[in-house]
Amino acid sequence: MQLDIPFIWTAFTEIIKALPLTLIIAIAPILIGLLIGIAVAFLRMNPIKILTPIANFYVSFYRGTPVIMHIMIIYFGVPILFESTFGISLNFVPIAVFVIIALALNAGAYLSEIIRSGILSVSKGQIDAAYSIGMTTSETLRRIVLPQAFASAIPNLTNIIIGFLHATSIAFLVSVKELTGAANIVASSNLKFLEAFIAVGIIYWGITIIIELFAQLIERKITAYSNTGVARN
Repeated sequence: MQLDIPFIWTAFTEIIKALPLTLIIAIAPILIGLLIGIAVAFLRMNPIKILTPIANFYVSFYRGTPVIMHIMIIYFGVPILFESTFGISLNFVPIAVFVIIALALNAGAYLSEIIRSGILSVSKGQIDAAYSIGMTTSETLRRIVLPQAFASAIPNLTNIIIGFLHATSIAFLVSVKELTGAANIVASSNLKFLEAFIAVGIIYWGITIIIELFAQLIERKITAYSNTGVARN
């Protein structure tokens, strides 16, 4: 068996067509999960009867179980739930939507811990000083706490984004044609598995490098922004 180097480029051009869907499946859960993570982080830092135990259970469950299980539960469980409870069929819903929901819930659990640790890294003295000059709680969060919290959390956020980019490869198990799914199709059609997976590996690696460079740029800007003392409007 010889490595067919020209076919690596052929596979690359075919597989890259699945990149837009892969990016959607990777980025959408992070954005949704960020909102979930902020809410859960504040619930866990400011205990509320009933809600805080639910938030703690949510974080524990999603961090303690594999992402493939979450995808399978959402993919198979949600349609059954809607069918049995409301008599509504979800056959019209694209499979990618179920994958995004599953990954978003998973992302929310991990991001809540990252956000919580970032908020706790901001000294209480700065918060007290903000209140002493008449800032409201929302102004203090927006102009002092969150900019510094996100600055300190950028490395962990970058790792999460890269991790979810790679986790999208699991989606092919439920017939979503993302990068790994496209590589499997190309490999099976031409019986050139090594070449196809070399091609998809190059794509994943390239995207990861771009994410890391972008994260470094954002980290520098946020750090400079928060180092001015108080984030401006």
